[in-house]
Amino acid sequence: MSVELPEYYFRIRENGAVVFKVDTENRHRRIDMDQIAMVNIRNGDVKPHGSRVLSPEDLAAIETWKEERRATLASRDLDDIHRTIDHLNLTTQWAQSKAEPEHLDAVTDRLLMAMHDLRTVLVRKKADRLNKG
Repeated sequence: MSVELPEYYFRIRENGAVVFKVDTENRHRRIDMDQIAMVNIRNGDVKPHGSRVLSPEDLAAIETWKEERRATLASRDLDDIHRTIDHLNLTTQWAQSKAEPEHLDAVTDRLLMAMHDLRTVLVRKKADRLNKG
């Protein structure tokens, strides 16, 4: 069974990736990965590794990865928000039906501050959207 390997491998880092060119065409028939660049997804910087000059194919592959990665991260952000809504509902149910007084004492102030902060931002953002539309 033969599996075709990708030409590039992106090792994910917190703010981007380390980019490797995958080579299987060597005399030992093993997989070699040659680091070619570092990518910062936040500011879009692409820094070639060492004195390497990136080819147009390298840059195109990196740009494609950046677009796909940004889409993946945006999707995850939205999924996290939907999970947060579920957690808020579960927290409400817990506070109403299961929480012991000492547990409520341990979390109430922090929860109230976080919810107040969130509400303030959401109300301001909604007002901005309504004023624009």
